[in-house]
Amino acid sequence: MLNLQLGIRYCVGKHASMLPDLKLTDFDPKEKFWTRFPSEGSKLTPPHQSFEFRWKDYCPVVFRHLRELFQVDPADYMLAICGNDALRELSSPGKSGSFFYLTQDDRFMIKTVKKSEVKVLVRMLPSYYQHVCRYENSLVTKFYGVHCVKPVGGQKTRFIVMGNLFCSEYRIHRRFDLKGSSHGRSTDKPEEEIDDTTTLKDLDLNFVFRLQRNWFEELMKQIDLDCEFLEAERIMDYSLLIGVHFRDDNRGDKMGLSPFLLRTGNKDSYQNEKFMRGCRFLEAELQDMDRVLSGRKPLIRLGANMPARAERMARRSDFDQYTQGGASSKSGEVYEVVLYFGIIDILQDYDISKKLEHAYKSLQADPTLISAVGPKHYSKRFRDFIGRIFIEDR
Repeated sequence: MLNLQLGIRYCVGKHASMLPDLKLTDFDPKEKFWTRFPSEGSKLTPPHQSFEFRWKDYCPVVFRHLRELFQVDPADYMLAICGNDALRELSSPGKSGSFFYLTQDDRFMIKTVKKSEVKVLVRMLPSYYQHVCRYENSLVTKFYGVHCVKPVGGQKTRFIVMGNLFCSEYRIHRRFDLKGSSHGRSTDKPEEEIDDTTTLKDLDLNFVFRLQRNWFEELMKQIDLDCEFLEAERIMDYSLLIGVHFRDDNRGDKMGLSPFLLRTGNKDSYQNEKFMRGCRFLEAELQDMDRVLSGRKPLIRLGANMPARAERMARRSDFDQYTQGGASSKSGEVYEVVLYFGIIDILQDYDISKKLEHAYKSLQADPTLISAVGPKHYSKRFRDFIGRIFIEDR
């Protein structure tokens, strides 16, 4: 962690004062720079209390431009990652074995990655840069840097710095990692052990999310654009990560669902609530207008601080509940929520190991239901699934 902080302080500081023009050569996979960090310090590096190590920066000028595009101030970035507060280590929610670190302000997440993942990111960097420049509401992971640390006589550790989707004033009560596949896609925890740190999966999902028409249309359009980009880059196995905050101050039971029930079908009360909710969100959107006029990003945007309603449905272990335009098995309970979501794990291409995994799992389960399928099939299934769990709020 110390080596990582020393390296980032050095490389961000080096490029902080100026933003050099971006050239085609900056995207070259060979565009990586090694720097020695001896314990006693050097002309370029400070003395430190760690062992001597070498630090590698991949395509630093490109990532400097990406941080600028994502409105990340160099000083804030350096302070968040390299300040006196230690990074918080999180346990890995996936099977990858990666380590995750979170900055104290929750804005940035650092993840250790395999060499193959770094290769995929560097390979697709030109089209990724073009995509996020063209579509400011893109839901794909925001990447801020790719680095490598190698202690003398030790192994290389590669890691990426990216945006934390759940950076929020609100507490995230439920989180879902959704791929659109069903084989093995449920948590292994019993119901009573599930809490707000549990990452739930496709078969655990017991809500459909209702969005206002303009947000719903924007989401469907952006999902299509992002999936087309990932398909063109031969990427698969990505997920939509969703965080749900239930808008209630006095949660009663552990699940906390009953206290913020909005309605059970009474039409008059529903219209009244809709009007009140509209007033509250109009106020929030006016605050947003002030932010936009001052050149900052709005608080409410696609995938962040999004007002929605979650409609509860019976949880089942198959996909029969999902029909185009919403779930068929509903309980009628509706909750006012704030949503956070984005597309994560976009560094897995359909390589030989994934083709073998597909062949092996196809012997055990329906080939269309497993997660390891080709990019075209994966993209279509993912889009279809998203179109079933998000519906327009009429």
